[in-house]
Amino acid sequence: MITLVSFVFRPGKRKLILWALKFYGRSGLEIGGPSAFFNLKGHFPIYIFAEKLDGVNFSTETFWEGKIKEGPNYKFHSKRGYQYICEATHLNKIPDKKYDFILSCHSLEHSANPLKVVEECKRVLKKGGYFILVLPDKENTFDRKRPFTTMSHLLKDYHCNTGEEDETHFEEVRRLFDFSMVDKSMEMSVWLDQMPNNINHRLLHHHVFNFELITEIFKFFSFEVIIQKSIKPFHLVTIARCLEK
Repeated sequence: MITLVSFVFRPGKRKLILWALKFYGRSGLEIGGPSAFFNLKGHFPIYIFAEKLDGVNFSTETFWEGKIKEGPNYKFHSKRGYQYICEATHLNKIPDKKYDFILSCHSLEHSANPLKVVEECKRVLKKGGYFILVLPDKENTFDRKRPFTTMSHLLKDYHCNTGEEDETHFEEVRRLFDFSMVDKSMEMSVWLDQMPNNINHRLLHHHVFNFELITEIFKFFSFEVIIQKSIKPFHLVTIARCLEK
């Protein structure tokens, strides 16, 4: 009923709600979730429609989820899937062509090697499967003074097999961080001083994305971009379909 009310009274949500409905009875994997964006009050309420959803996170303790453990305890809406503990760049616990869709909301920017993440997601997707990707719009975040990442830079990280311990962007983040875009700048200042420990907490935004770069990424891995939509205050939403294996 809550989603129906959103559909009726929030016209801006209708297109994505109808897309979420397309995944009724389907099986998916979420990177770094769960996310309110995909819940019944969210812009893309796929949780209420999907039959099964597994999750993957890099550690048994994260800044966002607290303590978690591997096993059949991934909570999405009123349902449960399997929680994997592994890097999104190495989904070696998951077989090929397992899922109908992939979800990633404000997660990919925290990876030092985004192309490796997308490559792994493609491997576990069925042919014709969908990738629903949500990334921050830098103009309304603390990244707004930073330049957009280039595809050539991502390709270099990809071919060099850059790991999550990478510190390439630390100086840029520290120099261009916009404290006016956060409520508690003192706490963020302390966090910036802890950047060398990013391998353990993953708070750093390694890269800065726009729709042009996102389209290049998906094109590189033979995905067809179906929808790109900017949603206030800071969401860049892309739905892409895997064309080949």
